[in-house]
Amino acid sequence: MIKLYGHELSGNSYKVKLMLSLLSLDYEWIKVDLMAGAHKQPDFLALNPFGQVPLLVDTNTGLADAQAILVYLARQYGGESWLPLEPQAMSRVVRWLSTTAGEVRSGPESARLYHLFKATSINLERAIQKSEFILTQLNNHLATQQWLELGHPTIADVAVFPYVALASDGKIDLTAYTNVLAWIDRIKHLPGFVGMIGIEAPIAV
Repeated sequence: MIKLYGHELSGNSYKVKLMLSLLSLDYEWIKVDLMAGAHKQPDFLALNPFGQVPLLVDTNTGLADAQAILVYLARQYGGESWLPLEPQAMSRVVRWLSTTAGEVRSGPESARLYHLFKATSINLERAIQKSEFILTQLNNHLATQQWLELGHPTIADVAVFPYVALASDGKIDLTAYTNVLAWIDRIKHLPGFVGMIGIEAPIAV
C-alpha cells in the first residue's frame, strides 16, 4: 500500500493526491499537522530529514519533494503518456517541473503563503510581479495548445496546476488569463480528477 504524508492545505501534497487519483492508485493518506509543527518532530524527520510534505512511501521506498514524486509515479505506474523517455519530449516536460519550483513558487505560491498563512517574511510586491510574469507566459503558451506539452496531459500539467488554480488564495486575479482558465477547466474534467480546499471538482451531470 502506498502511503502519502501531507496536509490538506498544501498544494504540493495535493498535486501528488491528484496524480495518484489520475492513475487510479489506492493509497493511505496520513495527515501531517503542519500548524502544530508535526513536520519538525523527530518521528517525521526520521522519514524526511528536510521536514517537508509531501512524503510518499511505496513499499520500502520513501520519496520526498512533490516534483520528484510525480516523476516516480509517472514512470512506475503511468507509462509513456505522463512522462515519456524520448529525450526531447522528456526535457520539454521536465522544463515545467523546474518552472513549478521557480516561477510558480516565487509567484502564486508565495502570494498564497503571504495571505493564507500570514507568511509576512515574503516580499508580496515581488510575489505579485512574479505571478503576473508566469501567468502571462502560461497564457501565451496555452494560446495555441490545450496542454503544456506534447498535446496531451503530462506531469507538467499536474505540477503547475495547483498553485495556479489556487491563485485567488493569494489575491491574484485570473480573469484576464482566459487561456489559463480554460486549461484549468480541462484539467478539472480529466477522468479521476479530485479537488482540494480552494479547488472545486466539476459537478457531475
